[in-house]
Amino acid sequence: MDRRTLLGGSIAALGLAACTQDAPAQTTPATPPDPENILVLQLPAGEVRIQMLPDLAPRHVERIKVLTRRGFYDNTPFHRVIDGFMAQGGDPTGTGTGGSNLPDLPAEFTPPTRARFVRGTVGAARTQNPNSANSQFFIMFAPTPSLDGQYTIWGRVISGMDAVDRLKRGVGQGGAVPAPADRIRSARIAADIR
Repeated sequence: MDRRTLLGGSIAALGLAACTQDAPAQTTPATPPDPENILVLQLPAGEVRIQMLPDLAPRHVERIKVLTRRGFYDNTPFHRVIDGFMAQGGDPTGTGTGGSNLPDLPAEFTPPTRARFVRGTVGAARTQNPNSANSQFFIMFAPTPSLDGQYTIWGRVISGMDAVDRLKRGVGQGGAVPAPADRIRSARIAADIR
């Protein structure tokens, strides 16, 4: 399995069949989120806004901000997209094996009582080693309870999930997208947008 794949095991081990049900979209908080903690992705199908959650994963949120401000995510593809499960990106090589030149991050797993992997949740991709997250991330299409407490949750989509839904799906059990064309045109922190 590739070094930076989302899971070390097979998709079947996740109980993917149980995850294909539709889930309600994330709700927008009553108070506007801090622009310093909003990631804005321009995708081919439109804009996606992700509320980053430093209270759950401060090191991962800081890493996303650093890489975003360096332009790291611009033009990176969604290389692994599995219908009814998730879309994975953040690898400039488009192979699922790449990452940034920064060191890997220690896990910041959240207890399921605080946050769960539901539609719109954004998590940190890693290998079988819990402390191997680097730059790759995934956005959930549907709830997947088997990931709860096993992967770092660092954000949630607050608008534009329809643009994520329109990403080209991959093939086979691993969901690899051949010659991935759906790319992040730009990634910005909302506070930096003038």
